[in-house]
Amino acid sequence: MKPFLKPFSFCLIVGLAAPVSVLAEDEQASVNPDPWQGFNRAMFSFNDTLDRWFLKPLAKGYKAVMPDPLETGVSNIFSNVLEVPNVINGVLQGDLKGAGHDTGRLLVNTTLGLGGLLDVAQYMNLPADEREDFGQTLAVWGVGQGPYLVLPLLGPSTVRDGLGKPIDWYTDPTNYIDHVPTENTVKGISLLNTRAQLLSLEKNLTGDKYVFIRDVYLQRRAYLINNGAVEDDFGTEDFSEDDFE
Repeated sequence: MKPFLKPFSFCLIVGLAAPVSVLAEDEQASVNPDPWQGFNRAMFSFNDTLDRWFLKPLAKGYKAVMPDPLETGVSNIFSNVLEVPNVINGVLQGDLKGAGHDTGRLLVNTTLGLGGLLDVAQYMNLPADEREDFGQTLAVWGVGQGPYLVLPLLGPSTVRDGLGKPIDWYTDPTNYIDHVPTENTVKGISLLNTRAQLLSLEKNLTGDKYVFIRDVYLQRRAYLINNGAVEDDFGTEDFSEDDFE
């Protein structure tokens, strides 16, 4: 099978094989989104230790030696590459307008933006959009979220998002670099760049770090799946005049 056909075949397989148990557990997950907390905390501790002693120091060093303009350029390049899965998932979700927007950004920044180094598209009424992944596509297809799940090395997820990660791998163009040293270098820089961008956010961590990250992740995923439409129940309660006397 040709490499560019693999994402679509895997999309079909996973979409048809998504376990019914995930759908059945979705109502329960809305009440208790973290029934596997013992396992999740153990995985979180493992990931956090690895990050604290290895990844975070490297990310700090990366940020220290990288000039800000170059760091921005590297971020732009990886964001441009990820427009490819954005387009694929937009089409799979039936969001042709969003897929067209992302296709326009990809074409403009790849050509006029020197391979994505410069975000020229933002000045052509094509601002950066939220990232689309196969977990979101499964949600659009009606697959339930399932319990919260912390994956080793990969971090916060849910059962549904975990099912989508193999497809995300197949739709990431960097996985098709046909030179192992180059591929490893690209992935290493991508990882360091992503971790460096998170350094400034750590000051917002409060209370139980595990709970904070879990809640932020689940809220963020709900925001992305609903394309920013967050339900606000303020003012929906029924009040009578007696309540104000």
